[in-house]
Amino acid sequence: MPDTRPSPELAIAAHNVTLTLGSDKAPVEILRGVDLEVAAGTSVALLGPSGSGKSSLMAVLAGLERAGGGTVRVAGLDFAAMDEDDLARARRGRIGIVLQAFHLLPTMTALENVAVPLELAGIDDPFGRAAAELEAVGLGHRLTHYPAQLSGGEQQRVAIARAMASSPAIIFADEPTGNLDTATGQSIIDLIFARRAALGATLLIITHDPELAEHCDRVVVMHDGRIEERA
Repeated sequence: MPDTRPSPELAIAAHNVTLTLGSDKAPVEILRGVDLEVAAGTSVALLGPSGSGKSSLMAVLAGLERAGGGTVRVAGLDFAAMDEDDLARARRGRIGIVLQAFHLLPTMTALENVAVPLELAGIDDPFGRAAAELEAVGLGHRLTHYPAQLSGGEQQRVAIARAMASSPAIIFADEPTGNLDTATGQSIIDLIFARRAALGATLLIITHDPELAEHCDRVVVMHDGRIEERA
């Protein structure tokens, strides 16, 4: 019998993934049999119109949402077999997430926004690591500033530092430049790819920007809950 297990060189191996939301009386099919494999250390751009299922697929692959069916292996772990608590534990130290909305806690400084998640995850020297990562994203002089005291680009840099401070194997980014002007967005793109390269991490990034997609090793296009094109 052939060995159908995914290659250990795959950071992501998703096969026939389905997701249905809504009520039993009014179900809505979001993902309709998605197949996607991403080699470790590579970068993939996920494109497609609004409502095509891109963010839902990323949520499943990042362990934020459980698939309704199919197999999902991420960072060598069987996400499909895990409950929400197991998925939360699996994300720690393995997965970094950058979103369009920065999701910084307004009552915490830049340093605390990066360090506290590390502390909760039991990572050694969380404040030292947080300070080093903020220095790496160009915010070493803003450690004690609160989000309201930072520009949009600076807030996204804090969010990037938070996502990468644990040296994750996989980074997910959902429209990370969506709330930024063109010049700031370009600097954020350059930063994400520079930090990814420094970590040797795998990157899956959702974008509507063809220029951003050109930075990636591969481009995947979704339509109506399915992957229709690969390049």
